[in-house]
Amino acid sequence: MTLSLKKRLAAACTMAATTVLGAAVPASAHVIVQPSSVPKNATDQTFAFRVPNEDDKNSTVKVEIDFPTDHPIPSVKVAPVPGWTDSIRTTKLATPVHTDDGDITDAVSQVVWTGGQIPPGHFQDFTVDLGALPDGTDKVVFKALQTYGDGTVVRWIEEPQAGQPEPKNPAPVLKLTAATPGDSDAPAPGATAGAKADPAPANTTSTATAKASGSDSTARALGIAGIVVGVLGAVAGFVLGRRGRGPGTGADASA
Repeated sequence: MTLSLKKRLAAACTMAATTVLGAAVPASAHVIVQPSSVPKNATDQTFAFRVPNEDDKNSTVKVEIDFPTDHPIPSVKVAPVPGWTDSIRTTKLATPVHTDDGDITDAVSQVVWTGGQIPPGHFQDFTVDLGALPDGTDKVVFKALQTYGDGTVVRWIEEPQAGQPEPKNPAPVLKLTAATPGDSDAPAPGATAGAKADPAPANTTSTATAKASGSDSTARALGIAGIVVGVLGAVAGFVLGRRGRGPGTGADASA
């Protein structure tokens, strides 16, 4: 095999390896709220704060979700999560919120989960039911603090800005879309009809889910690898074919 042929095959292999590795590396995850958008007039909606563990060695042992006080949420119900203890904290509002049921002087300021663990490579959904969403805004920005077993605290508090790159530690944001007739009693998009009656499925620690997700990623990576191997075979065949038709062959010499 000539030096030029070796160089061409080496370059093809390098490109193929880069393609496979790029496809196999997952995108960076962060704390999010699901669903990520609901109509403004929606009430009694179920949401899940999804918290991934991005540490390779330490488990997540504490999760704090801070609620906005400039656009307060008056009440929240928390679904139990096996192994975790939840605590709801409220604050006095500087300006009461006027509603049909009377003035609201207190609002939720924070929900904290402790006592459990999210192992490396897993995530956990923390489900809440928000009684009423705030008026006068098109989004609700939460702030999340994630504490690991070694004491490290990751602060998901940076508000994403339109037209700007996503910040390093983006805060969970719930978008409020235009109100539509009949949406006030409808379940939030993406929420299951039985979520409120039986929230347990939404709170399952993601061991099985993570394995399923990993299997899907592995299958995709293997599929891509198969395509790349096929391309490599075609490239090698083409190069070797051209070499076989070069000036040194008997057929060309006799001509």
